[in-house]
Amino acid sequence: MTIARSQQIDLSVTPYYHCINRCVRRAFLCGEDHLTGKSYEHRREWIANKIKALSETFAIDIAAYAVMSNHYHIVLRVDQERAKSWDSAEVIKRWGEHFSIPVLMSRFLKGECSTSAEVKVVDEIIEKWRSRLHDISWFMRLLNEYIARESNREDGVTGRFWEGRFKSQALLDEQALIACMAYVDLNPVRADMAKTPEQSDYTSIQERIQKAMNKKECTLLPFINTAKNEAQKETAIPFELNDYISLVDWSGRAILQNKQGSIPENTPPILQRLGIDEKDWIKHIHYFERQFPTVAGNIDKLRQFAKETSRRWIKGMGHAFEPLPG
Repeated sequence: MTIARSQQIDLSVTPYYHCINRCVRRAFLCGEDHLTGKSYEHRREWIANKIKALSETFAIDIAAYAVMSNHYHIVLRVDQERAKSWDSAEVIKRWGEHFSIPVLMSRFLKGECSTSAEVKVVDEIIEKWRSRLHDISWFMRLLNEYIARESNREDGVTGRFWEGRFKSQALLDEQALIACMAYVDLNPVRADMAKTPEQSDYTSIQERIQKAMNKKECTLLPFINTAKNEAQKETAIPFELNDYISLVDWSGRAILQNKQGSIPENTPPILQRLGIDEKDWIKHIHYFERQFPTVAGNIDKLRQFAKETSRRWIKGMGHAFEPLPG
């Protein structure tokens, strides 16, 4: 049974969400169609660029992403407080990046709205746009419509491009967040499309590594040690970038060996700090989407989420992390 979006996305519970969408047609979203010999590799750049463009206008940051052959993954952080801080002109400007602005709103920007009735209508429209500019459903709608439209035009076809509405997972705690990010970044390694994280094209881990090596600013959500100021630190990913890169590299090698007892030595300290057993960790990031279809977190967080959404059980409780010590 389809779960209502309101039961999957609740910003009062967590700002972090993992979203996935898959292509409906046999033809690839990206990659090379071996039956026709046609390459769709350039579409990876379409998706990556559109994700970043939307992030610049929405109050939504990108923590991780991976563009695959027939689907893509994004880990998002919704910054509701940032959207609330925008003044009216800023909201109109950002909405105008994606949609045409009604004449009334243009008149408002010029100071030509004088009646109380006009001002009331303007205020209502602005608040509606403000709420949409930190809404994951609107973010995904604009992303998916753009990719579907461009792909259909290129293929010379019409009709549905995506198999349905996007799937989302609520990430309730730090353990779920870091496991999901690693799961997303290691998608090409698991699919044998790349041998190492830095060779994984159109992923956030490759982008972060390249930016770090070239000492360039990264447009993705920063880690706590790469945040430029105190304001960024308040919303940054609560781990250090070097720890995360080491963890993804170690995890990728463990997945590639794919034999019980073959997990490499030198377990990254970050797993010890999070109280996660290395063998459990590998299972989580290998089967993350399957183990936690809609919500991920430690067992206490899942029980609390189930209670708040009037459910007796949430799939994934049997695989849940233990709560952090203390």
